[in-house]
Amino acid sequence: MYRLLFILGLLVLLYFLLRNAYRELKGKKGTDQTLTDKNQMVQDPVCRMYVPKGSAVEASVGGQTYYFCSQDCANTFQKQLSG
Repeated sequence: MYRLLFILGLLVLLYFLLRNAYRELKGKKGTDQTLTDKNQMVQDPVCRMYVPKGSAVEASVGGQTYYFCSQDCANTFQKQLSG
């Protein structure tokens, strides 16, 4: 009796894991991924303001990409690193 309940519990667990994996795989295939990337909020390292990634000022410093709310913040950040 306990074996049957144990096997049934494992089957239910397997069902939910497979269903979750299928939903994640299905969600990644959609073209909406690029839209959500642009709407992702990133934090400006200078003024700590959050801005959408699609409208942020992008600057590459030392091989790493940083996102800023304005060009002034990007310039301030580069001055802080060099000075």
